[in-house]
Amino acid sequence: MPSSLSGTDIAWESESPRTPSKQPVYIDWPQARGIPAQWSLGWMHRIGEGVSRDDNESVRWYRLAAEQGDASGQTALGSAYRQGRGVPKDPVEAARWYRLAADQDAAGAQFLLGELYSKGEGVPEDLAEAVRWYRLAADQGYSRAQFSLGYLHNAGDGVPKDLAESVRWYRLAAEQGHSVAQYNLARKYRWGQGVPEDIAEAIRWYRLAAGQGYAHAQNALGGIYRWGHGVPVDYAEAVRLYRLGANQGHSGAQVGLGSMYRYGRGVPKDLVEAVRWYRLAADQEYSLGYYYLARQSERGEGTSQDIAEAIRLYGLAAEQGHSRSQFALGNMHRHGRGVPKDDMEAARWYRLAADQGYYAAQYQLGGLYARGEGVSKDLREAVRLYGLAAKQGYPAAKKCVELGYRECPD
Repeated sequence: MPSSLSGTDIAWESESPRTPSKQPVYIDWPQARGIPAQWSLGWMHRIGEGVSRDDNESVRWYRLAAEQGDASGQTALGSAYRQGRGVPKDPVEAARWYRLAADQDAAGAQFLLGELYSKGEGVPEDLAEAVRWYRLAADQGYSRAQFSLGYLHNAGDGVPKDLAESVRWYRLAAEQGHSVAQYNLARKYRWGQGVPEDIAEAIRWYRLAAGQGYAHAQNALGGIYRWGHGVPVDYAEAVRLYRLGANQGHSGAQVGLGSMYRYGRGVPKDLVEAVRWYRLAADQEYSLGYYYLARQSERGEGTSQDIAEAIRLYGLAAEQGHSRSQFALGNMHRHGRGVPKDDMEAARWYRLAADQGYYAAQYQLGGLYARGEGVSKDLREAVRLYGLAAKQGYPAAKKCVELGYRECPD
């Protein structure tokens, strides 16, 4: 689930239950005022409001409206075909109905037709054509299209990569209450991407998204209160926010909440409860869930000590590129803990972590080169690795460098 806070923007989660503020994909709200009773009856049967929920009956009414040229009926019928709801799934037919509505300047249909072009559903994949339709909808103030343009400018897909332009579109969508745009805009302020870094402004947008129940924002804001970035440290508030995200299945929030229980911050210390939350994150194949659950298994904290299980879990996280898990596996092989002692294998895992910039792995790999254990002895490489770790402030490496590499204990 979650990526690091400074990583890639979050894409629109069109089917995610954790984005309750999203507009339904089958309705064009700007066209909804004064629509025919046929469309209204289709909608009522779609959601079961005052009548039995019946997709077939919903489609019948939508079709009557659509065949009379009603753009909302055409958009709704297009989505029925796209989703296979009340009719056989048919993306070509979906595109046909969306286009009829889009040609009437129905912003929702323009956006949805853009989506079809971006994914190659019912039409040839054509990102430039997708952008054209998104822009037509966005220029009418349609928030989902504005969000999509922000996302594409951030990635440089179909348009030039332009972080300032990305921010502009995100802001337009965010100001209309689009929760994911609010979250991505917060990240831009948090890390100074396309705008000057401004933690207060980041927090403001995170709060707006979190207040709509957006789990990514709840997790991010939980971390801000936990570590006191731009606000006083407030463990109770961090726990509250982590729990909101964790209860929605957000794996990062589950790990965050687990760690609050592990250290007794904002909640009574409870290692069993920590393990429970770590396990929920691991069950979603989240690398940090694997890592923290592995540590608990290795130490026998909150669960039975099980070195073999710890190695398995470290391995799962390491395969995802998690540097600390790679380092942990290096230590296991270096010291023969749960596996045969193997300095070559230790060096392999240390190198994977060191290449990602993990200072402890750089230091330990430097030691192997200095002693010629598991690798050919190479003092120049040892000095280079010790220096990399020291530059990051790793105490053992700093001392090693300060003493002219005479005291570099394992």
